[in-house]
Amino acid sequence: MNNPLIAQKIESLTHRLKRIETKKPDEMNTLLNDYDIQDIISVNLERSIQICVDIAAIVISEKNLKTANTMAGCFAALETAKILPPDLSLKMQRPVGFRNVSVHEYKSIDWEIVFDIINNHLVNFKLYIKAIIDTSL
Repeated sequence: MNNPLIAQKIESLTHRLKRIETKKPDEMNTLLNDYDIQDIISVNLERSIQICVDIAAIVISEKNLKTANTMAGCFAALETAKILPPDLSLKMQRPVGFRNVSVHEYKSIDWEIVFDIINNHLVNFKLYIKAIIDTSL
């Protein structure tokens, strides 16, 4: 990894994903009724998304790419630069909406969506890490 800041952010992202994986409940009902698990999951998911956006912004700056106007646009910019494949770009753009709700409207979080993310879509974050590392080599 050429950029120590990106390396540090990837390390933090990996830690956050592990926290989610170790705390994610097997059943939706557990997530709905355990406020401690909700807090752990939502905070670490929110931070994971933010870290991905931060990494994208660093790469955009380093490679002198066109600046994105939105958080989701950062992933689109990486797609345009052939750093992310189109499907992964889209998969990384979608969680930005969750991050915004989590930060600004915590009480309106749809826990069924969160349950789906943590059980079916954490792999996208790992694919994102790989794409960033591959680009940095």
